This record gives sequence, C-alpha cells and structure tokens, in this order.
Amino acid sequence: MSDRDPQPVERQLPTEEARDLLALVRDIAQREIAPRAAEEEDAGRFPRETFTLLSESGLLGLPYDSEYGGGDQPYEVYLQVLEELAAARLTVGLGVSVHTLASYALAAHGTKQQQVEHLPVMLGGGLLGAYCLSEPSSGSDAASLRTKAVRDGDGWVITGTKAWITHGGIADFYTVMARTGEDGPRGITAFLVPGDAEGLSGAAPEKKMGMKGSPTAQVHFDGVRVPDSRRIGEEGQGFSIALSSLDSGRLGIAACAVGLAQAALDEAVGYATQRRQFGRPIGDFQGLRFMIADMATQIEAGRALYLAAARLRDAGKPFAKQAAMAKLHCTDAAMKVTTDAVQILGGYGYTADFPAERYMREAKVLQIVEGTNQIQRMVIARHVAGPEAR
Repeated sequence: MSDRDPQPVERQLPTEEARDLLALVRDIAQREIAPRAAEEEDAGRFPRETFTLLSESGLLGLPYDSEYGGGDQPYEVYLQVLEELAAARLTVGLGVSVHTLASYALAAHGTKQQQVEHLPVMLGGGLLGAYCLSEPSSGSDAASLRTKAVRDGDGWVITGTKAWITHGGIADFYTVMARTGEDGPRGITAFLVPGDAEGLSGAAPEKKMGMKGSPTAQVHFDGVRVPDSRRIGEEGQGFSIALSSLDSGRLGIAACAVGLAQAALDEAVGYATQRRQFGRPIGDFQGLRFMIADMATQIEAGRALYLAAARLRDAGKPFAKQAAMAKLHCTDAAMKVTTDAVQILGGYGYTADFPAERYMREAKVLQIVEGTNQIQRMVIARHVAGPEAR
C-alpha cells in the first residue's frame, strides 16, 4: 500500500451542516474502517461493531425524517457519505446502502402507526436491515417471484426462499416481497419481517470473488407468521414499491462504485509517484499519465451523474432514467478504473500486499447487484426510445 496520503475529494455541499457531516464520516472512515479493511476482508469478517458505531453516530438513517430517528439529509448529501464509506471499505458502504434500501418501503409507504412503531429503532437503534426480492429462479425477472404469503386469520404465513441477500442470516429485519395473488407484478405484496421470526433462517453465506466480509446468503421462510400490521402498503402494491426502492438503491450503488474507484485511483497515483524505473517515477511516463487522467475523468463524470440524479430526486422530480444511467456508468467505470489500477502497479497490483487486486474483485459485483447493467441499459432505452414492440 502506498504511504502517500490521498487528497480529499473536492465536494460541492449544500450546507455547513453537510460539510461537518462529511468531516465526521471521513474521520470515522480513516480511523475505524480503513485500517482493518484488508485484514477483515481476507478473513471474511463482517464488521458489525462498525455498523453499531454508524448507528450511534446517526449515519444509518440519513435520508429519512428526523421525526423517526433519521437525519433529514437530502440524497445529494447521503450519497456522498456512502462514497466516503465505500472508499474506506466497500462492505461498509454497500451495507449502509442496503440498510437504507431495506428501510425505504416502510419510510415511504408505511402507515403513520407503522412508522412510529418501527422506524426509530430501524434507523437509529443499532439494527441492521436486508432487502428480499431476488430468488433462485427470479433475478432480473423479479415479477416472477414464487415466495408466497397466504392469509391466515389476522395475519400471513410466508413460505419460500430468497437468494443473493446481503446481510442474509444476520439482519435484524427483512423487507420481503411475496406473492399474495395472481401471477405477475400485480400479485406481489411487501412485508416487514423481524430477523428472529420463527421459521426464518439463513443458509451458509455464498463463497464469493470479492466482498468476503459482507455475508450474501439465501434466506428461507418456512411458514413464517407475520401479523397484517407488518404488511407494507396495499395488497398487490409490492412490486411498485420494489421498483421505487430500487431507483433510490441504484443511486446508492453508483455512489459506492465511485468511492471504490476513487480509492483505486488514489492507490495508483500514490504508487506511480513513488515507484522509480529508468531513473524517474513511473508516473512521469506519458502512457501512465494518460491512464491516470482517464481514470480521474471517469470518476468525476460518475460523481456528477449520480449527484445530478440525486438532485432530481431531492426536488421531487422523476429520476428513474438518471438513476439507471448513474448505476450503469459508475459501476462500469469502477470496473475499468480498478483494472487500470492493477495494471499501473504491475506485478505488485496482482498481489494481496496491495489493495488494488481487492478493489478489482469487489468492483465486479457492482455491475450485477440491484439490476445488472444489461437491465440498466433496457431501462434507459425504454425511457429514450420507448417500450419494446411486442
């Protein structure tokens, strides 16, 4: 790892409060998260104590209403917090994004009574959330999900299996999409399921290429009973809730991708200014200087794209197209930037002694989660060229 300190990102923040918030996040990231990231990722250790600290610091509910324990921050600010956390360790940045996604359905579509009862502890009570949409046989085609919720008296019984669930098996609550009616998107309903519900269990975590410290697992629902008071929204509204959740969640992934790419660029620049060949730093050679210029440009473009989408969201304007564009560009850029960082470090970049190889392995998953980049291209094309002919 380079011993050159990276330069802080120059940020355009809307308030002095936001600047103080980012300073706090940078301090936590540099002091508590980054120093242990490589060791804990290599050991496959999930940093639950870090999430407890983030909760105590008010960082797990930033975009939500302070009435319920949130931070009253616009997405423009929240996403830049995610970027800083992901630059220190992607497991943490992505984990905060997933927790925020899991809280969205209740915050946006729950009743006042549900919000008063559940949101304060979800947002600031040390809990960790998970979002359950994908299944073993329905990933991109989420409307074909098979997990069922059947009416039973004044409640529901949920049976089925969810797949690729971040925090699966360790979450304190799960936002679950289950079929309550007809086939297709109109038959899906959302539920808030406690992590200790009888009949709920997590499978062994998947063995992944990267992000080994972040557990990803199937979650089994074997006759899990939940009261109707934990149904979110109306019956049959679950798919529209899921789609609106993902629009916001994709911005979280975009911000995490930019943070990861920024970390890779900082590592590459630090190495290139110190490594000497042919009597001078390798960063003096035009071939590497052009690579660094391209990396920096892709990162700045990605940051501008996700912030533009966030500002639309904050203004209450449609942003689904821009969210898909941000997720597509930022994650593709992260893959390219991290690959180039490995190349700049040469043989050292291929070893675990430097973080570049970990960044490259971690970047790949960002092109897959919360809608593959092929799905993002479909979404964008529908907005630009209209729906496909049937």
